[in-house]
Amino acid sequence: MAAPLGPRETGKFITENSKNVFVDMEGVRSLAEKLFEKIDRKELTLKGWKFLHELNPQGSGEDAVNWVFFADTLNFSFWSENQDKKYLVKYKGKEYSGYWSFCAAINRALDEGIPITTPSYYSTVSLDQLKHVFRSDTDVPITMIETRLEILHQTGKILVEKFGGSFLTCVKKSERSAVKLLQLVVENFPSYRDEAVYQGKKVAFYKRAQILVGDTWAVLEGKDEGSFYDIDKITMFADYRVPQTLLHFGVIRYSEELVKKLKEGLLFQNGDREEMEIRGCSIWAVELINEHVQELFKKKGGKISHEVNPILINNFLWDFARDNRKAVDVVPFHRVRCIYY
Repeated sequence: MAAPLGPRETGKFITENSKNVFVDMEGVRSLAEKLFEKIDRKELTLKGWKFLHELNPQGSGEDAVNWVFFADTLNFSFWSENQDKKYLVKYKGKEYSGYWSFCAAINRALDEGIPITTPSYYSTVSLDQLKHVFRSDTDVPITMIETRLEILHQTGKILVEKFGGSFLTCVKKSERSAVKLLQLVVENFPSYRDEAVYQGKKVAFYKRAQILVGDTWAVLEGKDEGSFYDIDKITMFADYRVPQTLLHFGVIRYSEELVKKLKEGLLFQNGDREEMEIRGCSIWAVELINEHVQELFKKKGGKISHEVNPILINNFLWDFARDNRKAVDVVPFHRVRCIYY
């Protein structure tokens, strides 16, 4: 089979053929106007990645870049089977859940002198050591611990053997191209190959690979090796939370049948038609939002803005879902247990 469609082309193709999820242009325009105002008031910027999230690395050196690579290598499947019983981590007097509990556990391990984000260490880390690093403050353990161990061993070894034991080497090889960095990651690290077949075509979502590029751009503050000239070519990160926000704002709509399945708590499989349609339509919806925001900037100042792109829009949507859980949970997120998101 030929190479897969890239994430943007995947989003467009799936949206044009979707039977369960639909992009609503009125919703696209409405949310774009809200975001335009936020961007115009400097409320939505690259700086928010560090300043709004205290668990993200605050530095910009090699250690910070390796932290990002480690985190995004395991950035999947943090949702709980039971909303009353969750994997929680207490760190510096605060209790964290979901993805942030995972970040808190990483930082806790580093504070304890465990070099968990160092590839030469995690390429041979034992299951017991990893269980200790990700220990929970409840009786609910982190999900898929054995799978996480396998991925760390595989990924760490590749990084040591091919890239001198540092993700920064990979970043430098990209020559300040976000697209080239994405290709390097997908080609060299198997667990990042988030691909499927839809309507007979091979498609790619690359959620973790793209978020890795986005987080690298953010941790390096868009400077030096992170000054990617084509960062706007990276799409949103198709997960299970961002679609909820898009649904909440009326940007996408679901068929009655799909809503029924979601409310019944059906466990979808990675590659199911409905799952791909939720992810694909979300990608295309954010591309359309971005285009509309740029049109608003052109109307205002005669040119597009380099202060907005699908990554920053994604970050706003993801944060909104975390901060407004009751509002977005009116329709539950699609449940999939896999390594891609």
